[in-house]
Amino acid sequence: MLKQPERLYGLIGYPLGHSFSQDFFNKKFESEKIDARYMNFEIEDIGELMEVVAQYPNLNGLNVTIPYKEQVIPYMDEMDENAAKIGAVNVIKFTGHGASLKFKGYNSDVIGFTDSISPLLNENRKKALILGTGGAAKAVNCGLQNLGVETTFVSRSERENGLTYSQLTPEIIANHKVIVNTTPLGMYPHIDECPDIPYQYLTPEHLCYDLLYNPDVTLFMRNAADNGAETKNGLEMLLLQAFAAWQIWNS
Repeated sequence: MLKQPERLYGLIGYPLGHSFSQDFFNKKFESEKIDARYMNFEIEDIGELMEVVAQYPNLNGLNVTIPYKEQVIPYMDEMDENAAKIGAVNVIKFTGHGASLKFKGYNSDVIGFTDSISPLLNENRKKALILGTGGAAKAVNCGLQNLGVETTFVSRSERENGLTYSQLTPEIIANHKVIVNTTPLGMYPHIDECPDIPYQYLTPEHLCYDLLYNPDVTLFMRNAADNGAETKNGLEMLLLQAFAAWQIWNS
């Protein structure tokens, strides 16, 4: 019988398919000779979470992905400030065992994004447009506000305290030197798509950050760079949020 690892970690979501987290952590465990393993738990309903926990008593922590980042909240005994502010959890830390088992929820997307974008900010980059209004947009909003950047959401439909794409004037673009794409527009295989913003008003003072990382250079980034703007994709954020999850589990 195969020896079970001392510690087990995993990812819950549905559907899962290819998982960056599984590859990242198992390679980390192997290279650093850590007695641990990372598994994917593809569950069709959040109610199956406790079945997974009961089945794997050596489970030390979980990552959470779509569609459970919000649905998992009622299971939390405690949440950190960022996760509570956003209303989304993507890392769960387990403490105690058996009847005393407790779950604490975190949002490492905020940590990964903040650590990735902060070196690129300056005195001119104090206002940001966030393209999209989903869970990733909420994490980006929280991260930027933590860094002292004023934020405005941009979406296809009108909403309170936000703008639509058709309302983006030259003045608004000039006043917001940071633009973050949190939408899936431009993600492989739809690489010929991009958010409908007036790219011609961008300048070398602008930073255009795309949460996407496949392809490496999205059409959003290419259009921005063609007008002199600084660009960055989401790969570093992905790596940093995974590293943050590991620190959370081991703190």
